[in-house]
Amino acid sequence: MEAAFCSRLALSPNHLLNAADLGKGGGLLERPTIETTTPGRESEFDLRRSRKTSPPYRVLLHNDNYNKREYVVQVLMKVIPGMTLDNAVNIMQEAHYNGMSVVIICAQVDAEEHCTQLRGNGLLSSMEPADGAC
Repeated sequence: MEAAFCSRLALSPNHLLNAADLGKGGGLLERPTIETTTPGRESEFDLRRSRKTSPPYRVLLHNDNYNKREYVVQVLMKVIPGMTLDNAVNIMQEAHYNGMSVVIICAQVDAEEHCTQLRGNGLLSSMEPADGAC
């Protein structure tokens, strides 16, 4: 005699019930994950594409009489991705002797972020379009 299968199955939203496999002991399939973007929000691909096509900006470091040279080098290496010790020292020295130096040339969104982070760590910084226009 066959037993009736009347109990409820608690499934998470990530699982699908495969009725054909219920008698074989299986029955659960993983729901495929589908990446969606909310309206008005860009995907990561769109952000990368817009950064590549946006005009470049210079992030400038200005000399100040408050921060020690070692601290400026540490902040540059912490804030700017891929910044080496040698490059950070050169940027710091140029700003010290000339009053200003170019830290990095990048997309406007990234330049704004780097400038904000440098300022947040107590350094004087600004940004300008890399083509020389103001």
